[in-house]
Amino acid sequence: MSLKEAESLVKSKQRVADHGEVFTPAWMVEDMLRLVKDESERIDARVLEPACGSGNFLIPVLLHKLITVQAKHAKSQFEKRHYALFSLMCTYGIELLPDNAQDCRDNLAAVFNSYLGVEADNEWALAARWVLAANIVQGDALSMTLPNGQPITFPEWGYLGKGKYQRRDFRYADLTQRASFEGTLFGEVAEEDLFTPTRTHPTMNVHQLAEQATA
Repeated sequence: MSLKEAESLVKSKQRVADHGEVFTPAWMVEDMLRLVKDESERIDARVLEPACGSGNFLIPVLLHKLITVQAKHAKSQFEKRHYALFSLMCTYGIELLPDNAQDCRDNLAAVFNSYLGVEADNEWALAARWVLAANIVQGDALSMTLPNGQPITFPEWGYLGKGKYQRRDFRYADLTQRASFEGTLFGEVAEEDLFTPTRTHPTMNVHQLAEQATA
């Protein structure tokens, strides 16, 4: 790696010293995704990056998902748009530094908007913005807490078909326990299971999701 390439992976030497902030190079991300090719190309595969930075890992993850959306649903604009949003809903990140967290949201939103060919004020873009506000969390992945000390909570999104989405919220600490024996971030659990959602939201369509972003 050249000095110029190395410098591109850091914002400042002080941030490296204070937070260990170094960004993952694109070639390494692609190598990692090839190791889990089948999962990385599944629209509904839920991917969490616990130190997501500005999205160097999550952007390729979303791009891989959108390639699958294009291959499976391009013939129907209705399905293409809804599954594109669902692919974004299955992309998660935690980031300690607030500017990085916002950059990650903005970068993922830009990828999504470009794929659908929509402007930032379009309702699809607004719905995506609200999803990203919930999915990309500024917090500490080690302590599993937000800056105010509250536990990190993530939404589990489900696409029910016919333009309807379901959201259930779970504490990150519970999700890590579930993943340890179920092998997935959000598993199918029985009603009496220990891991119950902290909140279940009413089903929503894209218009209702967009309204949440401007509320």
